[in-house]
Amino acid sequence: MKKTLIALAVLGSIAGVAQAQSNVTIYGVVDLGLAHENNGSTSLTRMDDGGLNGSRLGFKGSEDLGGGLSAIFQFENGFTADTGAQADAAKLFNRQSFIGLTGGFGTVKFGRQKNPLYANVETFDPFGDSLAGDSANLFAFSGKRTDNLISYGYGTNGFRGELQYGLGEVPGDASASRTVAGYIGYRKGPVDVVLTHQNIKNAAGTDSTKVTLLGGNYNFGVVKAFATYSWEKGVVFGSAATTQRDQRDALIGLTAPVGAAGTFLISYIRKTDRAITNDNSSQAAIGYIHNLSKRTALYTSYGELRNDGAAKIKVAAAGNTDKLFNIGIRHFF
Repeated sequence: MKKTLIALAVLGSIAGVAQAQSNVTIYGVVDLGLAHENNGSTSLTRMDDGGLNGSRLGFKGSEDLGGGLSAIFQFENGFTADTGAQADAAKLFNRQSFIGLTGGFGTVKFGRQKNPLYANVETFDPFGDSLAGDSANLFAFSGKRTDNLISYGYGTNGFRGELQYGLGEVPGDASASRTVAGYIGYRKGPVDVVLTHQNIKNAAGTDSTKVTLLGGNYNFGVVKAFATYSWEKGVVFGSAATTQRDQRDALIGLTAPVGAAGTFLISYIRKTDRAITNDNSSQAAIGYIHNLSKRTALYTSYGELRNDGAAKIKVAAAGNTDKLFNIGIRHFF
């Protein structure tokens, strides 16, 4: 009995030391709702996953290495809560999968990570890349995440920035499928602004997709105002076609508190195509989020995406208008 007590005491001491030096967090999101969408040709009522935040299961943690240096990691799996299937059948940790070091010098990470446009989406989109006002419907992110990515980030006195280099891993051609990207921003008090740029080479290494975005918001207290402008040039991202694109995307919007628990959202986005005649689109949306607690929220939104005669974003026939209404519930755990 005495030996057992001593053993338990030793194990407890070891566990206490390990806990003091490192920590691991298991977290997740479950988000489900109902949506009704009419794309001008057909209409559909469906159950949607991730209306507000994509459902996910994640693991993240850090270990104190001493001297202000820590090892960090994060692995995040996306899934569709309405079916239980993986969001990406080819990737278990499709949302993020990285390891790195952080300290007074900044943060270095290796692995699958968010690209700088998507990482800063809350800065320039009042809907935060969600609901019927999702800026990703019209803005070019060139993919939301990048594989084989090396990143370095640093922040001080409100300033923040990150540089990214994604290895294309094409034998014999270091530039093919390569990503070079980064952002610089300032966030302090009521202002939050960011300038980002991303250049992704095609698989042949002969051309690239280039996106530059300037966006931000200002919190007036009664409302938070958003404004963003984006330039996209080069080939169509992820396509074998060599057709050049030259597009401009502009957004204005705001969020406003409603009582102690609610938030009203509204935005307008205009996409202008300078390479193809009559290939422009616009999107207007409103939404509301009501927090039942720190972890659970109800939401609803409505949006219309209108296409000019040659445009067909979210529709089957060029020139049609897509209308989306949704309502749902999201829970953090």
